[in-house]
Amino acid sequence: MLSDVLLIGEKHKSAAKEIACHVFAEREPLVRTTPGYRYVIAVSGESGAGKSELSHSLARELKKKGIRVKILHADNYYRIKPLERRVQREATNFKSVGINEYDWALLNRNIDDFKQARASTMPCIDILTDEIDQLSTDFSCIDVLVVDGLYAVRIESVDLRVFIDLSYHETKKSQMERGKELTDDHRWQVLEREHRSVQSLRHLADLVVDSSFLVVDAASHDADGLSYALTSG
Repeated sequence: MLSDVLLIGEKHKSAAKEIACHVFAEREPLVRTTPGYRYVIAVSGESGAGKSELSHSLARELKKKGIRVKILHADNYYRIKPLERRVQREATNFKSVGINEYDWALLNRNIDDFKQARASTMPCIDILTDEIDQLSTDFSCIDVLVVDGLYAVRIESVDLRVFIDLSYHETKKSQMERGKELTDDHRWQVLEREHRSVQSLRHLADLVVDSSFLVVDAASHDADGLSYALTSG
């Protein structure tokens, strides 16, 4: 998104290095057996969890290795325009908030443009004006696509799914500092609905970034959580 506010810290850079190592190890044999293989990473998590900061940091880590990266922000793909979204959500008593708010057909079409090394035109929201601009990109020059968004791990044509396991309750302070949206009752109701939708996709992750921003294998993370739950019970 244009004019986005990024608060990148050492935790984002450290997690990005860990994820980059995983990408190098997994992508190299794919490129070796399929020259020109085009690798897709999805980064999901709730609002304020640090998706954009992590995606940007990851792109910079990959760039250091000579890998050309493009970040695609899935939050540019809402069906309803930003200036109309608040009214529409309140009109449905917030029941419309969730996965189906995205224009999945357009998002998947742009990802396919990357896969096919085509030129592409994508929506891009300027968060200062709340207007939808159009961004043109030649994907033929790009090796890796990072898709950053609430529900990005849901995308089928993805090689690596990363889930930041922080709830909006834990990131409330950072959201207020960023000031991207009004922090009123409307916003908290939206976040509660998003929370349910995002958490329903957590099982799709390959890697989990925990509350300390440590990167762990999703299966191991879930096993540890189960063990803790059993012990606590």
